[in-house]
Parts: sequence; structure tokens; C-alpha cells
Amino acid sequence: MSYIFQDWAANKGNLKGRLVMVLFRLARPASINTLFRIIWLPYLAFYKVFVEWILCIELPHWTTVGPGMVIGHGQALVVNGCSIIGKNCFIRHCTTLGNVRKADGSYSGSPIIGDNVEIGSNVCIIGEVRVGNNVKIGAGSVVVKDIPDNSIVVGNPARVIKTIVPDTSGATPEGPPQSIKEPIKEMSSLNA
Repeated sequence: MSYIFQDWAANKGNLKGRLVMVLFRLARPASINTLFRIIWLPYLAFYKVFVEWILCIELPHWTTVGPGMVIGHGQALVVNGCSIIGKNCFIRHCTTLGNVRKADGSYSGSPIIGDNVEIGSNVCIIGEVRVGNNVKIGAGSVVVKDIPDNSIVVGNPARVIKTIVPDTSGATPEGPPQSIKEPIKEMSSLNA
């Protein structure tokens, strides 16, 4: 039971986030072996119709997602199934984690997101990109290159505007992380 509810506390006050993550965790074991996938097929069909078509959140059951994932506002979220998302990540609405179609018709790898990453709304992270731990990505950013640990990035294409000091207290957040206010301050000082 603890596996199914591992994102429950992180989504405190966010009923849709709680619902989606519980449904995702229930569907996830079907990616482990073929026999279980066949037995679990009716549930997987329900998961696809309800979560993807009705709630508009494309989070395939075979995606690797660490505990403590928060889905903020959960609308128009698209995650490529080969993406890897670390622990305690916060992903807002209208975000895409996807791959790139190459000229020869093949596809690139998918993004790998580290632990404690906060992704603003309308962010695109595309291609075989690694996002480090403790990273904050500002709204509307387009990430096409690797991002180092402990960074705040904004823009199109995204660029590091600040390096942050990581929280070494070891405490896991109860609910959503603080909003991304520092990039706004940094951007206003860049425009001044």
C-alpha cells in the first residue's frame, strides 16, 4: 500500500494530483512483466481513457517516476514513456517531456530529470537532455541542453541564470515546493 500512496503527502490539497498518481502507481506494475500486463489489461485501458483522454495527462504506465511526484494543475501534461523522473519532482500544467524525431526518421532519447526538480508551466524539455538535481525551470522555458545541479534556468532556449545552494537538511517537502520567484527577480534585473 505504501507504494501506491508514495505521492499522497506531496500532493496535499491537490485532489487531481493525488488521483492521477495513485492511478499511475496502480498501473505501473503492468510494465514489469507480460503476464501481469495481460491480466491487468482492463485496468490499463481504464487508465489510458480516464487519465489521458479525460484528465488530459499523458503519463504512460511504463514511465520511471520516483516517489513524491507532484502534478500541479494537471492539464495538458505530456511525458514520453521513456523519460525518467527523479524523486520529489513538481511538474506544472502544459509541460512536455519528449524526444526529437531525427532526419532519418528515428527518435532521440528522452529527458532524464533529477531529484527535487521544479518545472514551471508551459515548459518543453525535449531530446536526450539531463536535468540535474535541485533545479528550478521557469515557466515557458525550452530546455534542449543539459542543466547542471543546483541551477535556476529560464528562457528559450533555457539558460542558467543562477546557481542555488542545495538544501542539506534532508527533509522532504510537505506539499508543493515554493514557487519560482527568484527567476522573476533575476529576469527583471536583466531587463533593467
